[in-house]
Amino acid sequence: MKLSLGLRVSNSLSLTPQLQQAIRLLQLSNLELEQEVQLQLESNPLLERVDVDSGDQQVEVKEQSSQELSEALNNEFLPDELPVDTQWDDIYTHQPTTLGAADFEEKEDNRANHTSLKQHVQSQIDLLNFSKIDHLIAYCIVDALDEKGFLIETLSEVVEAVNHLLLQANLEDEYVEEHEVLVVLKYIQQLDPIGIGSRGLIEHLMIQLANLGGSTLLELNAKKILNHYQFLLSNDLTKLLKATSLKADELKEALSFIKTLKPYPGVDFEESETEYQIPDVVIIREDNVWKVKLNPDILPKLRINSFYSNMIKRADQSDDNQYIKNQMLEAKNFIKSIDERHKTLLKVATCIAKHQKGFLEKGAEAMKPLVLRDVADEVELHESTVSRVTTNKYVLTPKGLFELKYFFSSHVGTSEGGECSSTAIRAMIKKIIATENPCKPLSDNTIANLLKEEGIDVARRTVAKYRESLRISSSSERKVII
Repeated sequence: MKLSLGLRVSNSLSLTPQLQQAIRLLQLSNLELEQEVQLQLESNPLLERVDVDSGDQQVEVKEQSSQELSEALNNEFLPDELPVDTQWDDIYTHQPTTLGAADFEEKEDNRANHTSLKQHVQSQIDLLNFSKIDHLIAYCIVDALDEKGFLIETLSEVVEAVNHLLLQANLEDEYVEEHEVLVVLKYIQQLDPIGIGSRGLIEHLMIQLANLGGSTLLELNAKKILNHYQFLLSNDLTKLLKATSLKADELKEALSFIKTLKPYPGVDFEESETEYQIPDVVIIREDNVWKVKLNPDILPKLRINSFYSNMIKRADQSDDNQYIKNQMLEAKNFIKSIDERHKTLLKVATCIAKHQKGFLEKGAEAMKPLVLRDVADEVELHESTVSRVTTNKYVLTPKGLFELKYFFSSHVGTSEGGECSSTAIRAMIKKIIATENPCKPLSDNTIANLLKEEGIDVARRTVAKYRESLRISSSSERKVII
């Protein structure tokens, strides 16, 4: 084997720590960014948060290296090193890159502690004069409830669970049977909420009717319908009329009454708490011009700690002095990365707003087709950078709060040779279905034909796919029987 020595030149990708940090910060949500800022504040004594209320003097930022960082983010092949400006002032204050203050108010968090459905039922059972065995049965029944309040286990399964617990407690002489479990279940079904532990929708509706008295003509007619629920579920109006001996108007009135009953026991115990998203960007109309602003309330306001920075001695190579220097450099790089993140976010959001002006004015039906590459080419960023900066970032518009990725959609051809956004088509389908006759709901094929009349060429299966993505049932399931 012959050995030789030579030189070879090749391209390689090397990410500096500063660029790695900048890329990572781009994809963080505002909550994750705040957590990252807090970690940096706790670990770096040279970094401190600006107290806006204390009247701290803001110092103008020098941004010559920020432009170089932006250019590096745009490149598909990134440079080996990014320049670091070590000539910055020792005191550096981050200036939020906004066009002004956001025109919305912060709302107070009024969420209270939530008592679960099972806890609510168990607290009532504890007050009942049950024997120890009945309490154990009741415990097993509550344990077998689903989130809607229905009993999802059979009586035999509850019996098995109770007897297993008795065996574990060395009470093998005690043994329960199904009829004992059923007696306890009937007690529980009369607790609040009425019908808790029902074994299905029909039993739950029947229990509610019984607790209303069940003696009025309307309640009696409702019971007749529920006794023949199989025809109700299959939408067979003819057989339902014949089985109940009701007239058409009586049937309609009774069905309307049934719809006023609760569909499941735990309906009032559902988590009403909504996970609120804080917007990163706000789009408002001022003087007939759409303006894009960063939300100033979530922008970290950071600066270099003047006390520690003044301790740095330029020519001192001691460990303590070198440590402060390194921490100061890390703090400056972190602030620059955050500043670059905000500038990139604002740049991308502004581009999206320009393309989706129709949505801002008319809603989802006016959404234009838009893909990541369209924005990337226009703002001169790499496509992956646009993807990172639009993930988990939210924008507040006059039409509601949306993730920035919502504004990207594929296109469908029109009969005139143009393009229509898939988001707009979904909005049209939703609007068409909302205005249909509930007694004669439109089929997917009919909806496709209606869209073609609007110049949008979509197949029936495409309509079905979009309809399902909107969680809208098929025409047969949407049909109102009377």
